[in-house]
Amino acid sequence: MRKYLFIHQNFPGQFKHLAPALAAQGHEVVGLGMNQLTLPLPGVRYIRHDARATPQGPRAPSQLKDLYSKVLRGESAATQLAALKQQGFAPDVVFVHPGWGEALFVKDVFPKARLLIYAEYYYSGEGGDAFFDPEFSQHSLEGLQRLRLRNTHLLHAMSVADAALSPTTFQRDRHPAWFRDRISVIHDGIDTQRFRPDPRAYVQLQAAGLTLRPGDEVVVFVARQLEPYRGYHIFMRALPELMRQRPNARVVIVGGDGVSYGAAPPAGKSWKQIFLDEVKDQLDMRRIHFVGKVPHATLTQLMQVAAVYTYLTYPFVLSWSLMEAMSCGCLIVASKTAPVEEVITHGHNGLLTDFFDPQALAATVADALARRADLQHLRDAARQTIIERYDMQRCMPALLRFVQPEA
Repeated sequence: MRKYLFIHQNFPGQFKHLAPALAAQGHEVVGLGMNQLTLPLPGVRYIRHDARATPQGPRAPSQLKDLYSKVLRGESAATQLAALKQQGFAPDVVFVHPGWGEALFVKDVFPKARLLIYAEYYYSGEGGDAFFDPEFSQHSLEGLQRLRLRNTHLLHAMSVADAALSPTTFQRDRHPAWFRDRISVIHDGIDTQRFRPDPRAYVQLQAAGLTLRPGDEVVVFVARQLEPYRGYHIFMRALPELMRQRPNARVVIVGGDGVSYGAAPPAGKSWKQIFLDEVKDQLDMRRIHFVGKVPHATLTQLMQVAAVYTYLTYPFVLSWSLMEAMSCGCLIVASKTAPVEEVITHGHNGLLTDFFDPQALAATVADALARRADLQHLRDAARQTIIERYDMQRCMPALLRFVQPEA
Protein backbone atom coordinates (compact mmCIF):
# COMPACT_ATOMS: atom_id res chain seq x y z
CA MET A 1 0.00 0.00 0.00
CA ARG A 2 1.18 3.51 -0.80
CA LYS A 3 0.98 6.89 0.84
CA TYR A 4 -0.65 9.70 -1.15
CA LEU A 5 -0.68 13.40 -0.43
CA PHE A 6 -3.14 15.70 -2.23
CA ILE A 7 -2.66 19.47 -2.03
CA HIS A 8 -5.22 22.04 -3.15
CA GLN A 9 -5.86 25.52 -1.81
CA ASN A 10 -9.60 24.77 -1.70
CA PHE A 11 -9.37 21.07 -0.93
CA PRO A 12 -10.58 18.69 -2.28
CA GLY A 13 -11.13 20.62 -5.53
CA GLN A 14 -10.49 18.34 -8.50
CA PHE A 15 -9.43 15.54 -6.12
CA LYS A 16 -12.91 15.09 -4.64
CA HIS A 17 -13.42 11.63 -6.12
CA LEU A 18 -9.85 10.45 -6.66
CA ALA A 19 -8.60 10.86 -3.08
CA PRO A 20 -11.34 8.73 -1.46
CA ALA A 21 -11.08 6.18 -4.29
CA LEU A 22 -7.44 5.60 -3.36
CA ALA A 23 -8.35 5.43 0.32
CA ALA A 24 -10.96 2.80 -0.52
CA GLN A 25 -8.18 0.70 -2.06
CA GLY A 26 -6.42 0.70 1.31
CA HIS A 27 -3.84 3.41 0.65
CA GLU A 28 -3.02 6.06 3.25
CA VAL A 29 -4.33 9.37 1.92
CA VAL A 30 -3.73 12.85 3.35
CA GLY A 31 -5.16 16.12 2.05
CA LEU A 32 -3.75 19.62 2.60
CA GLY A 33 -5.64 22.86 1.98
CA MET A 34 -6.47 26.26 3.40
CA ASN A 35 -10.24 25.87 3.69
CA GLN A 36 -12.43 24.42 6.39
CA LEU A 37 -13.55 21.05 5.04
CA THR A 38 -17.35 21.04 5.20
CA LEU A 39 -17.82 17.35 4.40
CA PRO A 40 -15.11 14.85 5.36
CA LEU A 41 -13.91 12.54 2.60
CA PRO A 42 -14.06 8.85 3.55
CA GLY A 43 -10.63 7.56 4.51
CA VAL A 44 -8.86 10.89 3.90
CA ARG A 45 -7.05 12.70 6.72
CA TYR A 46 -7.21 16.45 6.22
CA ILE A 47 -4.89 19.13 7.56
CA ARG A 48 -4.86 22.87 6.97
CA HIS A 49 -2.24 25.51 6.38
CA ASP A 50 -2.78 29.23 6.79
CA ALA A 51 -1.02 32.00 4.88
CA ARG A 52 -2.75 35.13 6.07
CA ALA A 53 -0.01 37.68 5.47
CA THR A 54 -0.42 40.03 2.52
CA PRO A 55 2.21 41.95 0.57
CA GLN A 56 3.26 45.15 2.29
CA GLY A 57 5.16 48.21 1.18
CA PRO A 58 4.34 50.80 -1.46
CA ARG A 59 7.63 50.24 -3.28
CA ALA A 60 6.82 46.71 -4.39
CA PRO A 61 5.81 46.63 -8.08
CA SER A 62 2.18 45.64 -8.46
CA GLN A 63 3.19 42.65 -10.58
CA LEU A 64 5.15 41.21 -7.66
CA LYS A 65 2.32 41.36 -5.14
CA ASP A 66 0.55 38.41 -6.76
CA LEU A 67 3.77 36.39 -6.84
CA TYR A 68 4.45 37.29 -3.21
CA SER A 69 1.10 35.83 -2.17
CA LYS A 70 2.02 32.61 -3.97
CA VAL A 71 5.35 32.43 -2.13
CA LEU A 72 3.56 32.92 1.20
CA ARG A 73 1.22 30.02 0.44
CA GLY A 74 4.15 27.90 -0.64
CA GLU A 75 5.98 28.62 2.60
CA SER A 76 2.88 27.96 4.68
CA ALA A 77 2.23 24.66 2.92
CA ALA A 78 5.88 23.63 3.29
CA THR A 79 5.73 24.32 7.04
CA GLN A 80 2.80 21.92 7.40
CA LEU A 81 4.49 19.35 5.18
CA ALA A 82 7.63 19.51 7.32
CA ALA A 83 5.47 18.88 10.39
CA LEU A 84 3.94 15.87 8.64
CA LYS A 85 7.41 14.59 7.87
CA GLN A 86 8.41 14.96 11.53
CA GLN A 87 5.39 12.80 12.39
CA GLY A 88 6.73 10.06 10.13
CA PHE A 89 4.57 10.61 7.06
CA ALA A 90 6.57 10.25 3.84
CA PRO A 91 4.33 10.15 0.76
CA ASP A 92 5.13 8.00 -2.23
CA VAL A 93 3.09 10.32 -4.45
CA VAL A 94 2.21 14.01 -4.08
CA PHE A 95 -0.53 15.35 -6.37
CA VAL A 96 -0.81 19.13 -6.14
CA HIS A 97 -2.71 21.92 -7.83
CA PRO A 98 0.04 24.53 -8.27
CA GLY A 99 -2.24 27.45 -9.10
CA TRP A 100 -2.00 29.23 -5.74
CA GLY A 101 1.63 28.50 -4.87
CA GLU A 102 1.37 25.41 -2.69
CA ALA A 103 3.61 23.41 -5.05
CA LEU A 104 6.61 25.73 -4.80
CA PHE A 105 8.54 23.94 -2.06
CA VAL A 106 7.04 20.44 -2.01
CA LYS A 107 10.17 18.83 -3.46
CA ASP A 108 12.30 20.53 -0.82
CA VAL A 109 10.39 18.68 1.88
CA PHE A 110 9.76 15.39 0.06
CA PRO A 111 12.53 15.09 -2.58
CA LYS A 112 11.94 11.37 -3.16
CA ALA A 113 8.18 11.57 -3.70
CA ARG A 114 6.73 11.29 -7.19
CA LEU A 115 5.35 14.79 -7.87
CA LEU A 116 2.23 15.15 -10.01
CA ILE A 117 0.69 18.52 -10.81
CA TYR A 118 -2.79 19.45 -11.96
CA ALA A 119 -1.98 21.58 -15.01
CA GLU A 120 -5.21 23.55 -15.13
CA TYR A 121 -4.06 26.65 -16.99
CA TYR A 122 -0.99 28.48 -18.24
CA TYR A 123 -1.20 32.15 -19.19
CA SER A 124 -0.02 33.69 -22.46
CA GLY A 125 -0.88 36.64 -24.65
CA GLU A 126 -2.25 34.56 -27.53
CA GLY A 127 -5.18 32.19 -27.88
CA GLY A 128 -6.49 32.33 -24.33
CA ASP A 129 -8.32 34.61 -21.96
CA ALA A 130 -5.79 37.45 -21.96
CA PHE A 131 -6.78 40.32 -24.25
CA PHE A 132 -9.71 38.24 -25.57
CA ASP A 133 -12.35 40.83 -24.70
CA PRO A 134 -11.24 44.30 -25.85
CA GLU A 135 -13.96 45.90 -23.74
CA PHE A 136 -11.97 45.04 -20.62
CA SER A 137 -8.36 44.50 -21.67
CA GLN A 138 -6.09 45.87 -24.38
CA HIS A 139 -2.96 44.18 -25.67
CA SER A 140 0.00 45.94 -24.07
CA LEU A 141 3.61 45.40 -23.06
CA GLU A 142 2.69 45.86 -19.40
CA GLY A 143 -0.06 43.27 -19.73
CA LEU A 144 2.35 40.79 -21.29
CA GLN A 145 4.80 41.37 -18.46
CA ARG A 146 2.10 40.65 -15.89
CA LEU A 147 1.21 37.42 -17.69
CA ARG A 148 4.81 36.25 -17.75
CA LEU A 149 5.20 36.85 -14.04
CA ARG A 150 1.83 35.20 -13.42
CA ASN A 151 3.34 31.92 -14.60
CA THR A 152 6.41 32.08 -12.34
CA HIS A 153 5.13 29.75 -9.63
CA LEU A 154 3.70 27.40 -12.26
CA LEU A 155 7.08 27.13 -13.99
CA HIS A 156 8.76 26.21 -10.70
CA ALA A 157 6.26 23.38 -10.26
CA MET A 158 6.63 22.24 -13.86
CA SER A 159 10.43 22.16 -13.57
CA VAL A 160 10.34 19.45 -10.90
CA ALA A 161 7.11 17.61 -11.80
CA ASP A 162 7.34 13.97 -12.82
CA ALA A 163 4.02 14.16 -14.67
CA ALA A 164 0.99 16.40 -15.03
CA LEU A 165 -2.69 16.19 -15.81
CA SER A 166 -5.10 18.52 -17.63
CA PRO A 167 -8.87 17.96 -17.94
CA THR A 168 -9.10 19.10 -21.59
CA THR A 169 -6.83 19.20 -24.61
CA PHE A 170 -7.24 22.97 -24.81
CA GLN A 171 -5.95 23.39 -21.27
CA ARG A 172 -3.00 21.07 -21.92
CA ASP A 173 -2.08 22.98 -25.06
CA ARG A 174 -1.94 26.27 -23.18
CA HIS A 175 1.29 25.01 -21.60
CA PRO A 176 4.74 25.40 -23.20
CA ALA A 177 5.59 22.86 -25.88
CA TRP A 178 8.55 21.53 -23.89
CA PHE A 179 6.22 20.41 -21.10
CA ARG A 180 3.19 19.07 -22.98
CA ASP A 181 4.57 15.56 -23.39
CA ARG A 182 4.38 15.17 -19.62
CA ILE A 183 0.69 16.14 -19.50
CA SER A 184 -2.01 13.47 -19.68
CA VAL A 185 -5.50 14.63 -20.66
CA ILE A 186 -8.03 13.04 -18.31
CA HIS A 187 -11.20 14.75 -17.15
CA ASP A 188 -12.12 14.73 -13.45
CA GLY A 189 -15.27 12.81 -14.37
CA ILE A 190 -19.01 13.48 -14.15
CA ASP A 191 -21.43 11.42 -12.06
CA THR A 192 -23.98 10.72 -14.79
CA GLN A 193 -26.30 8.92 -12.38
CA ARG A 194 -26.53 11.98 -10.18
CA PHE A 195 -26.72 14.43 -13.08
CA ARG A 196 -29.45 12.98 -15.25
CA PRO A 197 -32.81 14.07 -16.69
CA ASP A 198 -35.69 13.98 -14.22
CA PRO A 199 -39.21 14.76 -15.47
CA ARG A 200 -40.37 15.06 -11.84
CA ALA A 201 -37.86 17.78 -10.96
CA TYR A 202 -39.10 21.16 -9.79
CA VAL A 203 -37.63 24.37 -8.43
CA GLN A 204 -39.45 26.76 -6.14
CA LEU A 205 -38.69 30.45 -6.49
CA GLN A 206 -40.13 31.51 -3.17
CA ALA A 207 -39.57 35.23 -3.63
CA ALA A 208 -41.62 35.15 -6.83
CA GLY A 209 -44.14 32.58 -5.60
CA LEU A 210 -43.34 30.30 -8.54
CA THR A 211 -42.68 26.63 -9.09
CA LEU A 212 -40.73 25.76 -12.23
CA ARG A 213 -41.03 22.34 -13.85
CA PRO A 214 -39.81 20.59 -17.01
CA GLY A 215 -41.81 21.94 -19.93
CA ASP A 216 -41.88 25.50 -18.61
CA GLU A 217 -40.15 28.10 -20.77
CA VAL A 218 -37.15 28.57 -18.50
CA VAL A 219 -33.77 29.90 -19.59
CA VAL A 220 -30.95 29.24 -17.11
CA PHE A 221 -27.62 31.06 -16.92
CA VAL A 222 -25.00 29.84 -14.44
CA ALA A 223 -21.62 31.22 -13.38
CA ARG A 224 -19.70 31.05 -10.11
CA GLN A 225 -19.60 34.85 -10.21
CA LEU A 226 -21.56 37.11 -12.54
CA GLU A 227 -18.60 38.61 -14.36
CA PRO A 228 -17.34 39.16 -17.92
CA TYR A 229 -15.08 36.06 -17.98
CA ARG A 230 -18.21 33.92 -18.09
CA GLY A 231 -20.06 36.19 -20.51
CA TYR A 232 -22.50 37.74 -18.06
CA HIS A 233 -22.37 41.09 -19.88
CA ILE A 234 -23.16 39.43 -23.21
CA PHE A 235 -26.03 37.46 -21.72
CA MET A 236 -27.58 40.55 -20.16
CA ARG A 237 -27.33 42.45 -23.45
CA ALA A 238 -29.15 39.59 -25.17
CA LEU A 239 -32.09 39.65 -22.76
CA PRO A 240 -34.12 42.58 -24.14
CA GLU A 241 -34.43 40.99 -27.58
CA LEU A 242 -34.88 37.49 -26.18
CA MET A 243 -37.70 38.54 -23.89
CA ARG A 244 -39.32 40.55 -26.67
CA GLN A 245 -39.39 37.47 -28.88
CA ARG A 246 -40.46 35.11 -26.07
CA PRO A 247 -43.00 36.96 -23.90
CA ASN A 248 -43.64 33.89 -21.72
CA ALA A 249 -40.01 33.03 -21.02
CA ARG A 250 -38.54 33.24 -17.55
CA VAL A 251 -34.84 33.68 -16.93
CA VAL A 252 -33.06 32.28 -13.88
CA ILE A 253 -29.57 33.68 -13.27
CA VAL A 254 -27.30 31.82 -10.84
CA GLY A 255 -24.06 33.29 -9.50
CA GLY A 256 -22.44 35.51 -6.92
CA ASP A 257 -21.73 39.24 -6.96
CA GLY A 258 -17.95 38.90 -6.69
CA VAL A 259 -15.04 38.23 -9.04
CA SER A 260 -13.38 34.85 -9.57
CA TYR A 261 -11.16 35.44 -12.58
CA GLY A 262 -11.10 38.84 -14.22
CA ALA A 263 -10.65 42.44 -13.22
CA ALA A 264 -12.60 43.94 -10.36
CA PRO A 265 -15.42 46.35 -11.21
CA PRO A 266 -15.23 50.05 -10.34
CA ALA A 267 -15.14 50.68 -6.60
CA GLY A 268 -18.47 50.33 -4.88
CA LYS A 269 -20.10 48.46 -7.75
CA SER A 270 -20.54 44.88 -8.95
CA TRP A 271 -20.47 43.57 -12.49
CA LYS A 272 -23.90 42.13 -11.80
CA GLN A 273 -25.40 45.54 -11.12
CA ILE A 274 -23.45 47.38 -13.82
CA PHE A 275 -24.79 45.22 -16.63
CA LEU A 276 -28.25 44.91 -15.14
CA ASP A 277 -28.45 48.70 -14.99
CA GLU A 278 -27.42 48.85 -18.64
CA VAL A 279 -30.55 47.01 -19.81
CA LYS A 280 -33.10 46.91 -16.98
CA ASP A 281 -35.26 49.67 -18.46
CA GLN A 282 -35.83 47.35 -21.43
CA LEU A 283 -36.74 44.31 -19.32
CA ASP A 284 -39.78 42.94 -17.56
CA MET A 285 -38.04 42.29 -14.26
CA ARG A 286 -40.94 40.12 -13.10
CA ARG A 287 -39.64 37.44 -15.47
CA ILE A 288 -35.98 37.66 -14.46
CA HIS A 289 -34.89 35.91 -11.30
CA PHE A 290 -31.46 36.45 -9.75
CA VAL A 291 -31.07 33.64 -7.22
CA GLY A 292 -27.44 34.19 -6.17
CA LYS A 293 -25.39 31.14 -5.26
CA VAL A 294 -27.48 28.03 -4.70
CA PRO A 295 -26.79 24.57 -3.22
CA HIS A 296 -25.60 22.03 -5.76
CA ALA A 297 -28.81 20.03 -5.40
CA THR A 298 -30.84 23.11 -6.35
CA LEU A 299 -28.53 23.81 -9.28
CA THR A 300 -29.07 20.26 -10.51
CA GLN A 301 -32.83 20.72 -10.34
CA LEU A 302 -32.53 23.97 -12.30
CA MET A 303 -30.67 22.07 -14.99
CA GLN A 304 -33.40 19.44 -15.02
CA VAL A 305 -36.20 21.99 -15.49
CA ALA A 306 -34.35 24.26 -17.93
CA ALA A 307 -35.79 24.61 -21.41
CA VAL A 308 -32.47 26.16 -22.49
CA TYR A 309 -29.19 26.27 -20.58
CA THR A 310 -26.81 29.03 -21.65
CA TYR A 311 -23.05 28.93 -21.12
CA LEU A 312 -20.64 31.66 -22.20
CA THR A 313 -16.94 31.85 -21.50
CA TYR A 314 -13.67 33.40 -22.56
CA PRO A 315 -11.16 30.81 -23.87
CA PHE A 316 -10.37 29.59 -20.38
CA VAL A 317 -10.97 26.75 -17.93
CA LEU A 318 -14.08 24.72 -18.80
CA SER A 319 -16.72 24.81 -16.05
CA TRP A 320 -17.93 21.63 -14.40
CA SER A 321 -21.45 23.09 -14.55
CA LEU A 322 -21.53 22.86 -18.36
CA MET A 323 -20.66 19.17 -18.24
CA GLU A 324 -23.22 18.56 -15.52
CA ALA A 325 -25.89 20.37 -17.55
CA MET A 326 -25.09 18.22 -20.57
CA SER A 327 -25.33 15.12 -18.40
CA CYS A 328 -28.77 16.32 -17.28
CA GLY A 329 -29.82 16.39 -20.92
CA CYS A 330 -30.02 20.17 -21.20
CA LEU A 331 -30.52 21.96 -24.49
CA ILE A 332 -27.27 23.92 -24.51
CA VAL A 333 -26.68 27.28 -26.17
CA ALA A 334 -23.03 28.18 -25.64
CA SER A 335 -20.29 30.45 -26.91
CA LYS A 336 -18.17 29.31 -29.81
CA THR A 337 -14.95 29.46 -27.80
CA ALA A 338 -12.32 26.98 -26.69
CA PRO A 339 -12.60 24.73 -24.80
CA VAL A 340 -16.40 24.64 -25.36
CA GLU A 341 -15.83 23.49 -28.94
CA GLU A 342 -13.91 20.51 -27.59
CA VAL A 343 -17.13 19.27 -25.98
CA ILE A 344 -19.97 20.71 -28.07
CA THR A 345 -20.38 20.40 -31.84
CA HIS A 346 -22.89 22.87 -33.23
CA GLY A 347 -26.05 21.12 -34.36
CA HIS A 348 -25.02 17.77 -32.88
CA ASN A 349 -25.15 18.10 -29.10
CA GLY A 350 -25.80 21.81 -28.66
CA LEU A 351 -25.89 25.18 -30.36
CA LEU A 352 -22.97 27.63 -30.54
CA THR A 353 -22.95 31.38 -31.11
CA ASP A 354 -20.28 34.06 -31.41
CA PHE A 355 -19.30 35.15 -27.91
CA PHE A 356 -19.42 38.85 -28.80
CA ASP A 357 -22.83 38.84 -30.54
CA PRO A 358 -25.69 39.26 -28.05
CA GLN A 359 -28.25 39.53 -30.85
CA ALA A 360 -27.18 36.16 -32.24
CA LEU A 361 -27.40 34.73 -28.74
CA ALA A 362 -30.92 36.10 -28.31
CA ALA A 363 -32.02 34.76 -31.68
CA THR A 364 -30.52 31.32 -31.05
CA VAL A 365 -32.08 30.95 -27.61
CA ALA A 366 -35.46 32.21 -28.87
CA ASP A 367 -35.39 29.75 -31.77
CA ALA A 368 -34.39 26.92 -29.44
CA LEU A 369 -37.33 27.73 -27.16
CA ALA A 370 -39.69 27.78 -30.14
CA ARG A 371 -38.42 24.42 -31.44
CA ARG A 372 -37.88 22.55 -28.19
CA ALA A 373 -39.62 19.39 -29.38
CA ASP A 374 -37.68 19.34 -32.65
CA LEU A 375 -34.37 19.70 -30.82
CA GLN A 376 -34.74 16.78 -28.41
CA HIS A 377 -31.96 15.02 -30.30
CA LEU A 378 -29.53 17.71 -29.13
CA ARG A 379 -30.44 16.99 -25.52
CA ASP A 380 -30.00 13.26 -26.02
CA ALA A 381 -26.66 13.73 -27.76
CA ALA A 382 -25.42 16.09 -25.03
CA ARG A 383 -26.00 13.48 -22.36
CA GLN A 384 -24.53 10.74 -24.55
CA THR A 385 -21.37 12.81 -25.04
CA ILE A 386 -20.83 12.95 -21.29
CA ILE A 387 -21.59 9.24 -20.84
CA GLU A 388 -19.19 8.20 -23.60
CA ARG A 389 -16.30 10.58 -22.90
CA TYR A 390 -16.56 12.04 -19.40
CA ASP A 391 -18.47 9.59 -17.22
CA MET A 392 -16.90 9.04 -13.82
CA GLN A 393 -16.87 5.29 -14.47
CA ARG A 394 -14.66 5.90 -17.51
CA CYS A 395 -12.46 8.63 -16.06
CA MET A 396 -11.72 7.11 -12.66
CA PRO A 397 -9.79 4.07 -13.95
CA ALA A 398 -7.66 6.41 -16.07
CA LEU A 399 -7.06 8.71 -13.09
CA LEU A 400 -6.04 5.77 -10.93
CA ARG A 401 -3.60 4.60 -13.61
CA PHE A 402 -2.18 8.12 -13.78
CA VAL A 403 -1.37 8.30 -10.07
CA GLN A 404 -0.12 4.71 -9.88
CA PRO A 405 1.26 3.94 -13.37
CA GLU A 406 3.23 0.93 -12.22
CA ALA A 407 0.15 -0.74 -10.69
